[in-house]
Amino acid sequence: MAKKDRQKIILDEVRLHNRVLLNDLAILLEVSPDTVRRDIIELDESGKLMRVHGGAQAISYQPYNYNAHEIYFHDEKMKIAAKAVPLIKESSVSLISGGTTNLELARILPDDLKATFFTPSLPIAMQLLEHAGIEVIFLGGRLSRSSQIALGGNVLNTLANIKFDNCFLGTSYLDPDLGLTEFDWEVVQLKKAMISSARRVISLTISEKLGTTQRYKVCEIESINTLVTELDAADPKLEPFLNRGIDIL
Repeated sequence: MAKKDRQKIILDEVRLHNRVLLNDLAILLEVSPDTVRRDIIELDESGKLMRVHGGAQAISYQPYNYNAHEIYFHDEKMKIAAKAVPLIKESSVSLISGGTTNLELARILPDDLKATFFTPSLPIAMQLLEHAGIEVIFLGGRLSRSSQIALGGNVLNTLANIKFDNCFLGTSYLDPDLGLTEFDWEVVQLKKAMISSARRVISLTISEKLGTTQRYKVCEIESINTLVTELDAADPKLEPFLNRGIDIL
């Protein structure tokens, strides 16, 4: 495969999942990790992605750096966020994870909405602070440099003592048979705790992520109550999820 084609695939994967592992890219591209490493270094130097330990990360996946032009499938994510806004009721208490789709939801919340949001995501917390009527509670812990989210026992212990109305769960890999999966074991533990602490779990995801999987399981698909994509609810691609009893928006 030509270098230009390899690098396009790398960029597409990074933009889709926000962060990818070098070894996973090597398997996908059927090349050596050293080849992928060189491609990532070159793409990093040209400002197209950010090289991180063990892989690469999207430029848009940075705190305090909202730039619609850098967000992959931005129009679709705007549509998803708009669908999700009515799920947030006045005076509700919600939990929201990281990710650029959730960031879009945090950005477009109505100015007159009075509600409380807990989040372990630094970028999400900063975006929520733009809304005067939103009370923002940051779930503190050890901050991940790559994802800008708080991890560890402090966050998990806090989540164990609260029951949220909604959990808006960032989704990287979602499959109707294998459920929600991730590649980071600590993020898996965080998401498990988030799911357990909420009355309703809402997954916001672009349809391109449907049918994708990773190595570590977060939950069965039935643990998700509502799935929100940019597609029409009657789209055939959503039928496997509808058949599992998930509400589709």
